Amino acid sequence: MKVHIIGGGNLGVSIALGIAKFSKNNQVTVTRRNTASIQYLSEYGITVSKDNKHNIQEADVVILTIKPYQVDVVLAEILPVIQNKTIASAVSGLSLEMLQTKTNFEYPVVRIMPNIAAQFGESATCISFPEKYKENAAPIVDLFQDLGTAPVIDEKLMDAATVLGACGTAYALRYIRASMQAGIEIGFDSNTALAIAAQTVKGAAKMLLEERVHPEQLIDRVTTPQGCTIVGLNEMEHNGFSSSLIKGIKTSLKQIKG
Repeated sequence: MKVHIIGGGNLGVSIALGIAKFSKNNQVTVTRRNTASIQYLSEYGITVSKDNKHNIQEADVVILTIKPYQVDVVLAEILPVIQNKTIASAVSGLSLEMLQTKTNFEYPVVRIMPNIAAQFGESATCISFPEKYKENAAPIVDLFQDLGTAPVIDEKLMDAATVLGACGTAYALRYIRASMQAGIEIGFDSNTALAIAAQTVKGAAKMLLEERVHPEQLIDRVTTPQGCTIVGLNEMEHNGFSSSLIKGIKTSLKQIKG
């Protein structure tokens, strides 16, 4: 598959690296106005260009990882030189209907919401598309399944997917940072505290994904009567641990919806 990524920022680069590392038999091009900071991608066989139209005629899919205000300019630039290309948009807030309108309903369109863990083959990439483009979307779903998980969802949930799957990366990292800070307080040096906290979260997530059970079932395995785990959990809940997280996620969603 020939993949053309317009927008060589954090997300675009993460997707490109993920494809290069974890998906086979693909050719990837990434474009960005200033390419100095992403020239290293060539070491992974990724083509880097300042020209959004470079090799675009050969692409099977064009992925947009740009800012919302850049969409009209970029589409005006590329639409005259592409035909029969699937356009996959990772642009926050850009609905499928809006994208179809902007492309004159002449191109298959898919909406994707990956996160920067795609670089490590661990993205949770939510995907939606009009039913009539199911066949066009299939190889894109397969591609992102190589980069982690790629659930197909109803488009009305894409804003929520942005918060849970993309913003959620920052929330998880903030938990790890707090756990690391606590580790330092109880005696570890910062590097050791971070290594323990990060690996513990990775292990917990892997158990959930492998066993597909409710988190509380795994929590029950760790907690014992009058043990140190349950008192710690209860103290966190008394101080609003779960409610603060839920409120934060809902606040982020309100921000997206305006």
